[in-house]
Amino acid sequence: MPDRLSALDASFLYLEDSTTPMHVGGVAVFRRPRSGFDYDRLVGLIEQRLGLVPRYRQRVTQVPGRLARPVWTDDPEFDITYHVRRSALPKPGSEAQLHELVARLMSRPLDHTRPLWEVYLVEGLAKNRAAVITKTHQAMVDGAAAIDLTQVILDVSPSPRQAGEELWMPQPEPSTAQLVLDAMAEIVQRPGELVENMRAAALDAAATVRKVTDAVGGLASAVGTAYRPAPGSPLNARIGTQRRYAVARTQLEDYRAVRRRHGGTVNDVILTVLTGALRTWLLSRGEAVTSSTTIRAMVPLSVRETEGGVNGAGSSVGGNAVSSYLVDLPVGEPNAVVRLHHVSHAMRAHQESGQSVAADAIVRLSGFAPPTLHALGARAASSFSRRIFNLVVTNVPGPQLPLYAAGARMMEMFPVVPLAMNQALSIGVTSYDGGVYFGLNADRDAMSDVDVLASMVEESLEELVGAVSA
Repeated sequence: MPDRLSALDASFLYLEDSTTPMHVGGVAVFRRPRSGFDYDRLVGLIEQRLGLVPRYRQRVTQVPGRLARPVWTDDPEFDITYHVRRSALPKPGSEAQLHELVARLMSRPLDHTRPLWEVYLVEGLAKNRAAVITKTHQAMVDGAAAIDLTQVILDVSPSPRQAGEELWMPQPEPSTAQLVLDAMAEIVQRPGELVENMRAAALDAAATVRKVTDAVGGLASAVGTAYRPAPGSPLNARIGTQRRYAVARTQLEDYRAVRRRHGGTVNDVILTVLTGALRTWLLSRGEAVTSSTTIRAMVPLSVRETEGGVNGAGSSVGGNAVSSYLVDLPVGEPNAVVRLHHVSHAMRAHQESGQSVAADAIVRLSGFAPPTLHALGARAASSFSRRIFNLVVTNVPGPQLPLYAAGARMMEMFPVVPLAMNQALSIGVTSYDGGVYFGLNADRDAMSDVDVLASMVEESLEELVGAVSA
């Protein structure tokens, strides 16, 4: 039987357009070792580990007439040097230059005639550092094979683990006749799918979204917020094709200190910090902020799979699952500690469901899985109507020990979460080796001040820590 894309995977291909490319990304910053960290080493490392992620040598093949969903087929002309690319920053190799490069790379859709991923080695970064930027299409993160390339190239020591030698030979491509015969056989077994596939062929994207939304929308929130429209916000605007990118760096111990004093979870504290930053940002723009003003966030959380399936709208990975919840962030509340209590109360229903997975359990189950889980979170959020939330916030814990690629130590890891239609901002958060790293992906025109918001994240944490210490 052909390796056919699921309905959800295929929907990410059908729904993609120039303003909403459906890839997720990451920016990893490495310190160069004395032995060096160059393009040839990175290519060699990825080539050696590709056997662990066979999907990365496969491309999407359409069925003639869209009689069935596309299938995954081996790329007979797979060229790793096309997918692993080299770039360099001009002097001085600043953070701003790196972020501008990230924004430009993430603005470009992936080539659908090739395997749907790219990796960029960025040289010339100041302080003897290099960056690795990854792009992976959401159709690749299919739950069953949800492994990101970053997971397999990172090691827990400077000495890379040895992967078995593999001689890869692509399987023959199916002929046009075979693709049609396979599709007809499935239509006989499931005739209703023909209607769905013909709708997709006519680019009836709305029908695809409604199908997914109807299936999972009722489980989105334990408090019923899914049925109320999201409040008006400058975060919801018509978006273009170009992006801006900004980051914020904080320390995990600060969040733990707040949690120890006031209870709740580190995730509650992170959401509270973002609430404070968004409040200050709205005020800086002259927006009307009253005591009742809120911003609704779609927050994908890692959960346990129940006997009846995933608890909420989600996808699974390695026995884990990601489910999306709606949280009204109290940006109208001026007191940082009161904001924390509001957020903790809003999240408590999800935590008390018994389905939430602790951060250390995620790391044990999935290894270094932030890129994969951010992708699954973005997929879950994309399944919902854009009218019910203002932005997506994905928060994925990583291991609290250093990781290496080809002997180079990874110093920082920033997520890049894609924008959905009419969503001017998405925020990804990853904790790693004592730090908590925020990646803010924004529309270039609607969020020209995204770097200002990023700086306000760090200020908001300082305010909260100060309020707790007082």
